[in-house]
Amino acid sequence: MADGTHLRLGVNIDHVATVRNARGSAYPDPIRAALLAEEAGADGITAHLREDRRHISDADIDGLMAALRVPLNLEMAATDEMQAIALRHRPHAVCLVPEKREERTTEGGLDVAQDENRLAHFIAPLRDAGCRVSIFIAADLAQVEAAARIGAAVVELHTGAYCDLHAEGRFDERDAELERLRAMAAHADGLGLEVHAGHGLTYDTVGPVAAFPQVRELNIGHFLIGEAIFLGLGPAIERMRRCMDEART
Repeated sequence: MADGTHLRLGVNIDHVATVRNARGSAYPDPIRAALLAEEAGADGITAHLREDRRHISDADIDGLMAALRVPLNLEMAATDEMQAIALRHRPHAVCLVPEKREERTTEGGLDVAQDENRLAHFIAPLRDAGCRVSIFIAADLAQVEAAARIGAAVVELHTGAYCDLHAEGRFDERDAELERLRAMAAHADGLGLEVHAGHGLTYDTVGPVAAFPQVRELNIGHFLIGEAIFLGLGPAIERMRRCMDEART
């Protein structure tokens, strides 16, 4: 059960690679960004190796595994290719996410309930290799319970709908989504799952989610990379860390 201990911050560096790839150059270097994030207080680094390699590359994963002192959370689709890459590198954590080539960013959570048998077999060798397997899901009872049944160690609750509703000023719907997140965090924790959350979180929206006592880690990327343009990456991360700590206390 969650006990109110330190809330971890995982910094997603995908969009440093997006900027690099826009010009086909060697910079900005996502590995340099990861090391700066470490210095600024990030507890872990998240990188999504997509099938189309639109941002993070295989060489980036090689470099991150060699350079990082904090854990790497490798986001990936549940494909044979990605499983082989994860088994070769054996990162601290593997987070399974849905993936469509036409999407700009990950849309919605993984439908574990509809693919339970395949996913149970898919994660078994990852778990045996020592990776903590996380499943990125919507705040939905059927998905939480299916994640527990297949043997995942962690669920990461998708906060994108909550953040979008906040940005659109639809506050009643936002509050209802926040309550769904709160209820599913508590339910997942009760099932013995470690609870993480992420997607779309900003300085304005992080507090209510950070305040959930069951949530042990937040993964935040796009917003922090955007703020880094104005503040610098270190100060942007430090401010997010303060927001999280204030909400927790």
